[in-house]
Amino acid sequence: MKAAVKITLNPAYQGLRGFVEELPQRFEREGTVIYDARNQIRVIEHNGLVINAKRYCVPRLFNRVVYSFLRQPKAVRAYQNALCLQQMGITTPTPIAYILCGRRLLGESYLVTIQSALPRNFYEFRHHSLQGYESIVRQFARFTADIHQKGVLHLDYSPGNILFDVDANGQAQFLLVDINRMQFRGAPIGQRDACKNFCRLWGNQDFFELLADEYATACGWNKATTRTLILHYWKQFWRRRK
Repeated sequence: MKAAVKITLNPAYQGLRGFVEELPQRFEREGTVIYDARNQIRVIEHNGLVINAKRYCVPRLFNRVVYSFLRQPKAVRAYQNALCLQQMGITTPTPIAYILCGRRLLGESYLVTIQSALPRNFYEFRHHSLQGYESIVRQFARFTADIHQKGVLHLDYSPGNILFDVDANGQAQFLLVDINRMQFRGAPIGQRDACKNFCRLWGNQDFFELLADEYATACGWNKATTRTLILHYWKQFWRRRK
């Protein structure tokens, strides 16, 4: 039986306390698995709510010590970052709770949020022609410019962590997930760090050129310089990965 040594519950969801308290014991039997690697994510319906429950695996011994005494565990950071983002008007799934299991050292931990209704992510741009996607890319550039101007840097700004959908009028909505690694700098992100933040995205060069031009316009920066920096960091990142 897993001992939940700490539960923090969003005050707006006090009615889910019983569900959250029982989640470590019931996790394996609940809902539908939508991701299963080192961590596991399940979507669970409970009292009319569609809930996303993420179980972080037990860290290696060194990290168990670090997360127990020196640094906040991933579930805690993701929960706190979600509250900060929402206060700043940046969209991310609403946090319900986090759970930390273990006695002396951290074992498993859980992040519980409202499940996002946005069905698409940026893996769509891996091999896709830009044709028909221009408006989405421009809106995404402005969305990112707004985040950066607010001093926020998502340190894992990768295709699976950016969800989106487009309504009948062509208006795109974007949402950030996997947000335990964030920086809140309190001032707009500088040009080099901002341009480097796009390097993990997938797409063809025309995707990045359009993204760079629209992003530069939104920030009031020189288009040629911005394009050069974004393409440089994107190519550099993927050369190293290969």
